[in-house]
Amino acid sequence: MSDPQTNTRRSPLLAAYALVVFAFLYLPIIVLIVYSFNLDGVGGFPPKRLTLQWYRLLFGDGAIWDSVLNSLLVAAATVAFSLVFGLLAALALDRATFPGKPIFRRLVLLPLILPGIITGLSLLMFVVFVNMQLSLITVFLGMGTALISVATTELFAGLQKMDRAQEEASLDLGATPWQTFWRVTLPNLRLSLIAAGLLIFTLSMDEIAVTFFLIGRDNTLPLEIWARLRRGITPEINAISTLIFGVSVILILIWYHIRTRSVGAEAQELLERP
Repeated sequence: MSDPQTNTRRSPLLAAYALVVFAFLYLPIIVLIVYSFNLDGVGGFPPKRLTLQWYRLLFGDGAIWDSVLNSLLVAAATVAFSLVFGLLAALALDRATFPGKPIFRRLVLLPLILPGIITGLSLLMFVVFVNMQLSLITVFLGMGTALISVATTELFAGLQKMDRAQEEASLDLGATPWQTFWRVTLPNLRLSLIAAGLLIFTLSMDEIAVTFFLIGRDNTLPLEIWARLRRGITPEINAISTLIFGVSVILILIWYHIRTRSVGAEAQELLERP
């Protein structure tokens, strides 16, 4: 048995270690946010004069907002594509029996494990092989392919928790399998679909490795920021990065709330347990 006094003595060290880790992770983000309001730009520490000037310049920057629109279009299409094919894959894993099913279950997770540069390069080679012009469409197809695994894992978990008795009752009452899917299965997966969609949207908005290989003449927001950073850090970059951080945090909090609701009260207690 462990000595309670030993655990008590170790707790301040553990708390200090946790503080250092969180500071390492989040202090740069805090500095970025503060400097987005600094009148002296990226110089002058500590910031002495605060302003909204950089945000006004940002909202008048047409190139940035064109890239934001491109990113939103790609992200929305990616969500739809990934959810459709991820739902089909999840149904196959949960309901069907076929040769090689264990291998297929592991291959579904492969895009999550592979580095983005490998996924992007392989997709670029495929696009070149089929003689397809690089554009936002190729970015959307690449992102959708890479993120199907996210949708599959989320929806498979939802199917595993679903009560199959409702579907059986629907079929016994004369509904066709298609009617049962639309009126029973899909509504029961509503929370899993929303959670998966929010997570995929957030990941696709921030993706740069796959996009770099598949982009054409149009830029997405991460690539626009990267291109500008090659000329140096500007206050507008701090401002747009702050907005991205805020939107990402909101989406992740919504996803977490929906995810905890979908896994049930018992799992929520486990997630919140210190």
